Amino acid sequence: MGGAIAAGVKIPVPQLGRDYVQRISLGGEGGPLALPDITGPDDMTRPLIVIDAGHGGRDPGAVGETPDGQVVREKDVTLAIALELRDQLLADGGIRVAMTRSDDSIVPLGDRPEIARQLNADLFVSIHADSAGGTTDVSGASIYTLSSEASSEAAARFAARENDADRVNGLAIDGQSEEVSAILVELSQQQTQDSSSDLASLIVREGEGELAFVSTPQRSAALAVLRAPDVPSVLFESGFVTNQADRARLTTEEGRATYARVLARAIRIYFARRAER
Repeated sequence: MGGAIAAGVKIPVPQLGRDYVQRISLGGEGGPLALPDITGPDDMTRPLIVIDAGHGGRDPGAVGETPDGQVVREKDVTLAIALELRDQLLADGGIRVAMTRSDDSIVPLGDRPEIARQLNADLFVSIHADSAGGTTDVSGASIYTLSSEASSEAAARFAARENDADRVNGLAIDGQSEEVSAILVELSQQQTQDSSSDLASLIVREGEGELAFVSTPQRSAALAVLRAPDVPSVLFESGFVTNQADRARLTTEEGRATYARVLARAIRIYFARRAER
């Protein structure tokens, strides 16, 4: 697995019927990111969440089809839910919000968590939908956090790439050896993982009775979009575009409002708990 990751091989998400893959970006030199606008209170002390609508542009993501032949594309579903969540958070007030994309554009996979890092975000939520291929009875939402094995690999990679930075997640790494930097960033990553797991648990709790979840909703995987060592991150699989009941939730105004309400509630509780510490 480590060799495949280092070689840039596509690693499928361990989910039934997943018909697309995540490519792990190892970074590299490139131009500066075009950072999105931040909306909400003009107060830097307020928490900032970056919402990531999966896929976009020429990448449709998972694709489903209604009985009457209407095509449902993941990229459209995720953007609609992401925008609904943004609007809900802004309407409730007190939280700043940025979007990795707010239209049908494509954002490179490695840029998505990097946007959150460069904005000094307090939270990163990536919204996706799933596909079970020809199996139409598979349904329900799930929440992914970064697996421990992937976390360790990510920590070493970030330490090597960011060794000239001043701090990561409050830990000073400037001037340290690569070995010490790797240890410091891995400690940072563990703290980040714990926070990510807290949010995942809150989403399940707040969604009880309102959202349909798979039998084991909290999962972990080596997802590149979650590999920021200093930004708590979750990937929310909202449902299956191949399932009729899930499609109804994913594609209707009422359904999207339910997703947004549950996620917004979990996010607010998450930030409230952090403020108490």
